[in-house]
Amino acid sequence: MEVNEMYIDVMREIGTIGSGNAATALSQMLGHPIGITVPVAKTLDYSTVADDMGGEEAMIVGLLLMLSGDVNGMIMFLLHQEFAHMMLNALFGKEIKSFEQIDEMDYSAMKEIASIMAASYVNAISTMTGLTIKLSTPDITIDMLGAILNVPAIYFANVADKMIYIEGSFSGKGINAPCNILMLPDMESLDKIMTKLGIEV
Repeated sequence: MEVNEMYIDVMREIGTIGSGNAATALSQMLGHPIGITVPVAKTLDYSTVADDMGGEEAMIVGLLLMLSGDVNGMIMFLLHQEFAHMMLNALFGKEIKSFEQIDEMDYSAMKEIASIMAASYVNAISTMTGLTIKLSTPDITIDMLGAILNVPAIYFANVADKMIYIEGSFSGKGINAPCNILMLPDMESLDKIMTKLGIEV
């Protein structure tokens, strides 16, 4: 599908609303203010996402949630170590310096954070479109970015060659942490979203 400027504007608006909602929810969870940058929304093909995030060998926390209901697909959060550090330090008073220090409690906390953030973005879409979207519980892994990106690439191999990519950062207590989000509705669901928003596809 050829993506026009109106489509990108809508994705940026969804990213802005979702990020604002996520920052509010995380602030309440952590007990201190969380700031956000204005997110950048764009479409990328699978081969360029890794380059945009520092290369296939970059170590990343990957959190994957499936979408169902009126919209089918997946949403994936790709969190750098700085983000994990900021969240876990605020929750547990830890000083995470490497992914090797993350334990089962930390994994559970990050899954809860991903659920909160995913709901923020999905609710933004639901509010704008009137569509009902359900979320699965998150799956989490820490691996090289290239390996993590194989999951959506395989899942959507016969559906689409591009993904919605929202890039932003969250800040708190002197830390500015990037957060990258991949939204991957299947093509039928994407058409449905665009139609509800009055955009011809």
